[in-house]
Amino acid sequence: MRMPAQTAFDALYASLDDDVVASGSVTRPVPTPSTGETLHELPQSSADDVRDAISRARLAQLAWGRAGFAHRRRVLLRAHELLLERRELLLDLIQLESGKTRGQGFEEIFQAASVTRYNALAAKRVLRGRRRRSGIPTVATTRVRYRSKGVVGVITPWNYALSLAAMDVVPALAAGCAVVQKADDQGALSILALRRAFIEAGVPEALWAVVAGPAGEVGEALTDEVDYVCFTGSTATGRKIAEKAGRRLVGASLELGGKNPLIVLDDVDPERAAANAAHACFSAMGQLCVSIERIYVHRAVAGPFQKALVAELAAAKLGSALDFDADFGSLASAAQLERVTGHLDDAVAKGATVLVGGTPRPDVGPWFFSPTVLTGVTPEMRVYAEETFGAIASLYLVDSEEEAIQAANASEYGLNAAIFTGSVARGQRVAERLEAGSVNINEGYRGTFASVDAPMGGQKQSGVGRRNGPEGLLRFVEPVTISATTGLLQLPRWAGEYREQAPLLLLLARGLAALRRR
Repeated sequence: MRMPAQTAFDALYASLDDDVVASGSVTRPVPTPSTGETLHELPQSSADDVRDAISRARLAQLAWGRAGFAHRRRVLLRAHELLLERRELLLDLIQLESGKTRGQGFEEIFQAASVTRYNALAAKRVLRGRRRRSGIPTVATTRVRYRSKGVVGVITPWNYALSLAAMDVVPALAAGCAVVQKADDQGALSILALRRAFIEAGVPEALWAVVAGPAGEVGEALTDEVDYVCFTGSTATGRKIAEKAGRRLVGASLELGGKNPLIVLDDVDPERAAANAAHACFSAMGQLCVSIERIYVHRAVAGPFQKALVAELAAAKLGSALDFDADFGSLASAAQLERVTGHLDDAVAKGATVLVGGTPRPDVGPWFFSPTVLTGVTPEMRVYAEETFGAIASLYLVDSEEEAIQAANASEYGLNAAIFTGSVARGQRVAERLEAGSVNINEGYRGTFASVDAPMGGQKQSGVGRRNGPEGLLRFVEPVTISATTGLLQLPRWAGEYREQAPLLLLLARGLAALRRR
């Protein structure tokens, strides 16, 4: 295994743990998936640390909000450059923390940099004040301005720690907000390295604070105090956060679970579709919120597609080296391995067949698992409807496009979906009928995931709210409507004035209606 360039690594990242807001001496060992050995000792924050971070963030936000779009743009563009300059060191950290391949880590760097540049350039265009049509033109003028919400709480998972952090934190900063972020222990170093680039670019240290520790203490303290919550994680936890946000009457954006379907239509090139499906299902070993877990294949191409998919996965190289040699990496933890084996054992015991994979790979690393495809999956199996979130996909045969659409929609989730077809126009027609927040044609997830100018989020039990695009910026501001009378006409106040002006106002209303119909 190639180890990080030690001098540069030490100089920039050896003290990352010191950036966690934690006043005590309690730490937690965080392992690296490649070997299971301890990578670092992460300080654990307390509820008081969270409240202190929020207080300091509020003060920092006052100046940051007043600094204006031009200043924030310069800072964020500088951060964008630092992310690209430090890409190799960031890739090392992503791999060491998550166990994913370098190629899949590169997707995170690309996404974080794209999100940063987009929000730096788009914030003023999206959030600047604008004139709106007045209720009574010439008598009053109306403008809408946007006020930053204040302190945003961001709760980030371990699986795509760097890119998911950027997708919530950067638009909040661009909108003039402060951020207090709870990092998952397994992804904290990537987040802290991301944050350090932004601090060195000019973001005040107190404006973006990172805390770590148990959800029951740290997460609760965070969601008790902030002005808006961004959460990425399980549907069960998302419901609890939504309930608390509702009681406090603060907003929340929640990207939650998924059981994402892929439809393979009868006009595909089976080998090409199989290669794309292998990546769609098992990038980051399926530990991505938009990974494919259900494959619906038209019977007309099922034979060659299945044969090609098995061949692709059987030949794939698993590894943990800090280079671009491996096709697939490791599951992230012992808990992930237990979840995958639990779903697999349950399915096989109830009659499912393993087409490929189905075995742990301790010869490669402690939590490696062969990419696994099942057939014969039925509703009584856990893997049928539950999100596995790792290393297992189920394949089903369908006899028509209509059957595939109905099966894809027969889920409580609606995060991502994909369609493989020889006709993009046909794919567009099918996409219109799928119940998902994002739909990819001839790609598994990267088309929509990388579209930072377009909203991303879920339907049904996959969440509420959207990140990315103008919608991702607008969630961090409160619109304020300001109207001013021009003095050309005094609006009625007393009974006599209403009696006199009502005919004039009625005539005006009819005139405006006629103009708007043109």
